[in-house]
Amino acid sequence: MDKQQLVEIANTVMPFGKYKGRVLIDVPEEYLLWFARKDEFPAGKLGDLMQLTLVIKSEGLEGLVKPLKRSEE
Repeated sequence: MDKQQLVEIANTVMPFGKYKGRVLIDVPEEYLLWFARKDEFPAGKLGDLMQLTLVIKSEGLEGLVKPLKRSEE
């Protein structure tokens, strides 16, 4: 995990599903766990970022990511 991935997690918008429109760091941990249990993270970069987001949330490290969010001005 590098800083660029943390910035992407803080600013990548969920493109589908119940939490469409939220940035990944704001997607609830339970939703990410659902993907993990079903072993159905999307393929590619989005799935990779979702898996990293789950690790960050499960380790209580959201405080490292939230300051990297772009302001919505």
